[in-house]
Amino acid sequence: MENTRKGGRQEGRRKQLIILGAGIMQGPAISIAKEMGLETVVADGDGGALYAPLADRFERIDLKDKEGVEALARDLKAGGRLAGIMTAGTDFSATVAWVAERLGLPGIPYETALNASDKGRMRLCFKQAGVPSPEFLTLDGMPPGGLSLPFGFPAVVKPADNMGGRGCRRADSPGELESALSGAVKFSRKGRVIVEEYMDGPEFSVDALVFHGEITICGLADRHICFPPYFIEMGHTMPAALGEKEAASLLGVFTEGARALGLLDKDAVGAAKGDIKLTPRGPMVGEIAARLSGGYMSGWTYPYASGVEPTRGAIRAAIGLRPDCPGAARSWTCAERAFISIPGKVRSVHGLRDAKAAPYVKDLFLRASEGGRADFPENNVSKCGNVIAAAPDRESAAEAADFAARAVLIRLEAPDKATAAFLDAKDRAALWPPAAFPVGPAVVSALERLPDPAPRAGVSAPAGPALVPFPDFAESGLRDYAGRSVEESLDAVRSLTGFSLPPAPSGGAAAGDLLGRRFWAALIRGAYQGAAYIVDLLYGNSRSGGAGGDDL
Repeated sequence: MENTRKGGRQEGRRKQLIILGAGIMQGPAISIAKEMGLETVVADGDGGALYAPLADRFERIDLKDKEGVEALARDLKAGGRLAGIMTAGTDFSATVAWVAERLGLPGIPYETALNASDKGRMRLCFKQAGVPSPEFLTLDGMPPGGLSLPFGFPAVVKPADNMGGRGCRRADSPGELESALSGAVKFSRKGRVIVEEYMDGPEFSVDALVFHGEITICGLADRHICFPPYFIEMGHTMPAALGEKEAASLLGVFTEGARALGLLDKDAVGAAKGDIKLTPRGPMVGEIAARLSGGYMSGWTYPYASGVEPTRGAIRAAIGLRPDCPGAARSWTCAERAFISIPGKVRSVHGLRDAKAAPYVKDLFLRASEGGRADFPENNVSKCGNVIAAAPDRESAAEAADFAARAVLIRLEAPDKATAAFLDAKDRAALWPPAAFPVGPAVVSALERLPDPAPRAGVSAPAGPALVPFPDFAESGLRDYAGRSVEESLDAVRSLTGFSLPPAPSGGAAAGDLLGRRFWAALIRGAYQGAAYIVDLLYGNSRSGGAGGDDL
């Protein structure tokens, strides 16, 4: 345990709140707690965590070390000012419960927190209580001699003790199941894996507060899940686009699930976050956690849409006060959208100012950085960034968030082995990651007939290389990962490379070199990033097109 900031300073007689985590998802909790007059004692295993400087006192502690966190809490309690402990958007609610139970602080019993942390225990609680949820198996490591599923395919494999979609994927065959099990084991701290029935249907997220048997629903959001066989949340929209009857049914099943875990027992105080699917069999529980949600929901989406601050209510509960979460103060829509990258090394990031300045855009969170590596996401913690927009109506919020996400352009270094391997992938039937533009056989056949001239030695025409026309693709109406049309993608290539490529599909080959089959194949496979990579690879990436990127 290492006190790295303000450890010796006298802080008067303010009550103290321990907050686990000093990352971006915990930023609202730290700020709001300080607004409420609490002294924030923040713990994180990362001494350079983003919001560590915001804390009144920061302690560097591995949050898996529940005894270490307990020692900190006991030291604070001896001073007579410790009021509570909480977290938001982390998977350390069990550590919170451990400390609260041992020190007599408001919280959720440790066994209840384990029910809401270990997916095997969670599913068993649901099954025993008759809560609608999928059939499942819990495994300790890789089973010898293969695995026979009593519920058949498709199945979902996930580590029993992780979050953020790490190690979680769908399996449609015995071969895929074996691969998925191997991947999930690597993401489990204890080597435990759960295999369950696949639940078809849209997914929704709920944030709620619990206080001595009472539950307060703070909001219900649509989750936009993409890129099977993984479950990548490319955004969410709040409130959910559901009728009153459907919403009530979903929230009823969520409440049943929370009760089955023990979160509504008379001695439970804190928060509950749920993922619920609306299947052909009705609402079914995906997961329920004993904490506020991450993914920008509890700290941003819900407050922007409704004026309700689940974080404030959770802080009140953590210090033993009734959450008193008020009803919605406004009826706006808030939309969060992610932006991603194909594999490669980031050369520069562009469009941040335009994205941030767009009407209704509230926030832009960037994780990609110049010189860093990017990869196509296989979980919800490996995306390049997120934007959040809020507007009086759903259409305006969604359009603003989509525009801002498309405005951010990530240029990759050329050459790069990972980018080259991604663009050169040939097995389109079993392709992962998927191609940016889902072209059919007719377009693939037309692509193979395009010329692919090699660039000539020397300097090309002042306007840059010309595009070989490809109307079969350009007029297909297809859109890429982020919803860009072919022409919008070509505009992004022009912006990044500085080349004035003629419009598609009718631009002729003027004097200079040509961009043919290889360029179009890269655009289809890797969107604007793939096409810009080919231009840089063939003609040198000294053309700036806005070199160096821009800042927020």
